[in-house]
Amino acid sequence: MVTAWDVAASVLDPEVPVLTIEDLGILRDVRQRADGRVHVQITPTYSGCPAMESIRDDVVTALREKGYADVDVEFVLSPAWTTDWMSDAGKRKLEKYGIAPPQPRAPDGVVRLTLSVRCTQCGSPDTRELSRFGSTACKGLWVCNDCREPFDYFKAI
Repeated sequence: MVTAWDVAASVLDPEVPVLTIEDLGILRDVRQRADGRVHVQITPTYSGCPAMESIRDDVVTALREKGYADVDVEFVLSPAWTTDWMSDAGKRKLEKYGIAPPQPRAPDGVVRLTLSVRCTQCGSPDTRELSRFGSTACKGLWVCNDCREPFDYFKAI
């Protein structure tokens, strides 16, 4: 039997369509109440993320298509999302898709300055940031100094 969690977890991120919202780590909770209502909690990757409305609609649609008629989605802002919540499978999917995954946080939880990101095309660490913002606000635009190819880097938050 497919659970409400399974259905919600399979919804793709509209900005990075190789990642599910579970891979991304924004799916916080899915509960089916005794009256049949399904309550889903998701957390935006950052405040004001324009994809959240689309994700909410996609979650509702996916659940309704599987027979869950009464669905509500709540945006949970605290605690704030962090790239630490991304699954390892999600990070591998990002890299395969051509987006450098976020660097891990330091053990003390501090996000360190990123000086180099391994190129997703050739693997070279000889890269540089072109723009703090890439195709979306949660990614930066980098370029490889060896193969000269540009690529997105999913910023550690």
